[in-house]
Amino acid sequence: MLQTVKPKLHPDWINPHALKVVKKLQSKGFLCYLVGGCVRDLMVGINPKDFDIVSSARPRQIKKSIPNAYIIGKRFRLVLARRGDLQLEIATFRRNKTAEDLLDISENEPEITGDNYFGEPEEDAQRRDFTINALFYDPFKNEVIDFLTGKEDLKYKNIKIIGEAKTRILEDPIRIFRAIRLAHKLSFTIDPDLQKVIHTNSDCILESILPRRREEFIKFLKLKNPSAAFLQAKDLGILKHIAPTLDKALDNEEFVLRLREKPESLNHQSTAQLFSFLIWAYYRSEINSDPYKAHSGKELLANEDLMQLMKIELGMFNYEQAMACKAFSMQANFENFTQLNKKEKDVQSAKNAFPVAYLYSLMDQSHSASTLTTINQYIDYEK
Repeated sequence: MLQTVKPKLHPDWINPHALKVVKKLQSKGFLCYLVGGCVRDLMVGINPKDFDIVSSARPRQIKKSIPNAYIIGKRFRLVLARRGDLQLEIATFRRNKTAEDLLDISENEPEITGDNYFGEPEEDAQRRDFTINALFYDPFKNEVIDFLTGKEDLKYKNIKIIGEAKTRILEDPIRIFRAIRLAHKLSFTIDPDLQKVIHTNSDCILESILPRRREEFIKFLKLKNPSAAFLQAKDLGILKHIAPTLDKALDNEEFVLRLREKPESLNHQSTAQLFSFLIWAYYRSEINSDPYKAHSGKELLANEDLMQLMKIELGMFNYEQAMACKAFSMQANFENFTQLNKKEKDVQSAKNAFPVAYLYSLMDQSHSASTLTTINQYIDYEK
């Protein structure tokens, strides 16, 4: 019987390009570790998608040591090294600004700009968001370095913030979204004290900007069960401040059930299709449950509640909004698709909304298997 082997802290599960970077910087005499999400995921048996690296080397030293690498950022300078489709982020250990730093500025020393106060590994760990994200791993010594309680919190499946919870949440309210997402990605529990702080200070999420919230909503939608994360955000009082339409929709059991039925294949599709999945769930539960009777795209784009959800709350781009809405009309007419000649089929399938309309049909199970098979032949999965 074939058994599935879970990832673990072993070089076989670490991207060889990341190992080469760590080895190179260590050979130059610098401290260098894998850090953050990749270490966390490997320790719980998840294959990481990204490998972040942290070192005592300064950005210019990293760039000089690593081929095909370049420095980015002003506020937070780090080095990017591209290796095929993989992009490695190599940062320098950071520390918080101190009173001595301010004194140096007053004595005509050059001011360090942004968040570029370099420090020691322990200082760097204290600056990270959650204890389980503050673990360093040396793949050549096979050593996990934990300055906090990261290993213990992984063992007990606990999402605990570093430092005083209220201070850290008010410092960056997006950490609320990250805590919720990690809890549902890993099947962990948010620390009770942190939950209480989030609920009590839920209005601080208004201080976050829409583009950052958009990215977090996309990450919610990539979860196996997005409905659970959205419901917890509602229960913690977050959504009523920034997404009242979505908050209200989550009172509708049908909407929640549809969110729960997310196709696994969506994780590999575009953000437009991920958002379209949520809009499909909203449309079917709040506007029109009949897949053969669709409003026109223009009519839907004039719907105030739908536009509030898409544009103001989720931060969907204009083309994403148009694609999601137009697909409903296209889906309703799919039974006629098989009757078209090849040229007409080519014209229809070239439209941006075509793959989304096909997605809607799959989720609604609204068309015959033969019709869906014919349509599938015209889907360009490389787009």
